[in-house]
Amino acid sequence: MLDIIVFMIHIFSSIVFVYIFILIGFIAKSIFKEKIDSRTLTITSVYFMQPFVSVWGFSTAKLSVEHLYIPLLYLGIIFTLLLPIAFFAKRLFKDPKESAIFTIAGFVGNTGNIGIPLGIALFGEQSVIYTTLINIANVIVIYGLGAYVYSRGSFNIKQSIINMLKIPILPASLVAATLNILGVNYISEIKEMLKMGAYHGIVLQLFLLGTFLQTIKIKEINYKLFSGVLGLKFIAIPLLTYLILIPLPVDSFVKNILLMQMLTPLAVANINLASLYNCKPDVVTALILFSTLLFIGVIATFGYFVAL
Repeated sequence: MLDIIVFMIHIFSSIVFVYIFILIGFIAKSIFKEKIDSRTLTITSVYFMQPFVSVWGFSTAKLSVEHLYIPLLYLGIIFTLLLPIAFFAKRLFKDPKESAIFTIAGFVGNTGNIGIPLGIALFGEQSVIYTTLINIANVIVIYGLGAYVYSRGSFNIKQSIINMLKIPILPASLVAATLNILGVNYISEIKEMLKMGAYHGIVLQLFLLGTFLQTIKIKEINYKLFSGVLGLKFIAIPLLTYLILIPLPVDSFVKNILLMQMLTPLAVANINLASLYNCKPDVVTALILFSTLLFIGVIATFGYFVAL
């Protein structure tokens, strides 16, 4: 029992460690308003700092067949669950925009900005190779499947692929993975540089999330949509993922990481896609806020069962 209490305290302190940077971003935006340009921060993060997160992740451990199996498993779970959810979405919501949000929002989790640092806090740096690979798979989900669903079928497949290739994290990850497979070892100075860039990228994105949350203005809440999306995110998807993982010959350490990543709150990328296709971005932004707050209790519960 004492071990469980100690572990729960560790989880709580880990969440505080991650969320404090979100709070700082929220406070900074509240004080300085337009002086803090969220778009500039987004460009800096996506095009310059996030590639460091990915490249550093691939430098933390030697890739093996088991490692490569993880992102494929992650994508397999998502595609398996997406079809029945999309089926029910069309019957639950007459508004196609609400149907699109219900279908995809729960799958576009914050696997990078929250998932990677929380994985480090809970499972140590040996988790980074797994959380990085899952995050790369999630980027594909966001800018491929996510773009398609949010656009309600009007998004050109060829253009979607081009847009994906424009995101630096994808080619940077490909190069880093290739170097890893070839057995290229970085000198200690390069490793430290990559680690500095990665931690800076993680902190910057958490700070950016705080600035986005500060701008939320909730006019009205569609309780059916909110309860549906949050129920999928924190109950249905994790539970179904757990049931899928039970019979698979995967190490419990890896299963816990996969479940943790499935539990991460909605990613800021949901706002980008919802805004791009005019798919109720204000509603999506509010969902991100609620999921981010609820995640504190959800991850604490998850940690309790992990400790048992």
